[in-house]
Amino acid sequence: MNPYQTTFETWNKVALAYQEKFMELDLYNDTYDAFCELIQQPRARIFEIGCGPGNITKYLLAQRPDFRIEAIDVAPNMLELARTNNPAAIFKQLDCREIDTISGTFDGVVCGFAMPYLSQPDCAKLVKDCAALLPAGGIFYGSVIEGNYEQSGYEANSAGHKMYVYYYQESFLEAQLQQNNFETVRFFRKKLPKADGTTSTHLIFIARKTSAA
Repeated sequence: MNPYQTTFETWNKVALAYQEKFMELDLYNDTYDAFCELIQQPRARIFEIGCGPGNITKYLLAQRPDFRIEAIDVAPNMLELARTNNPAAIFKQLDCREIDTISGTFDGVVCGFAMPYLSQPDCAKLVKDCAALLPAGGIFYGSVIEGNYEQSGYEANSAGHKMYVYYYQESFLEAQLQQNNFETVRFFRKKLPKADGTTSTHLIFIARKTSAA
């Protein structure tokens, strides 16, 4: 069983349910506000990875209507919802492991919970690819589920849909960011209930590109 294929198929199946659960969730709004505050230039170009139904896109545009957002997701059903929810943004179907095919640069990159579905090598590549999309001073927002990588594995939601979830620690993220000329601006931690009745800790980081290299 290919863990990526299983996870992508699940995201496509649960698109509408995900929208109903997370479209109006305000748990992360302070982290999005912090990102917006760091993007000071008007009409900034923002690249969003794993946009889902466009919940983050919608919040960002509500705070900063001047943002020019281009977003990707691998699930067609997610993109259909995102386009409906955000007619002002541009959406494209693309695997986040292939963002090295994107040309040009952006003032900010947002990657809201795509990393929990990437292995360590692919997560490391994603950070490197995001660095290539940002000039010096560019802002990178990302989020993971905190935990020991060795405990990564298949998990099922309340409807029984399975996806492969990878756990990450702050030390791994810090190492990847430093290797790619980022300085961490801030870490946030948020608690969220899981389908099995336990809670998970979501680790969000905001980093600034320190040089063009």
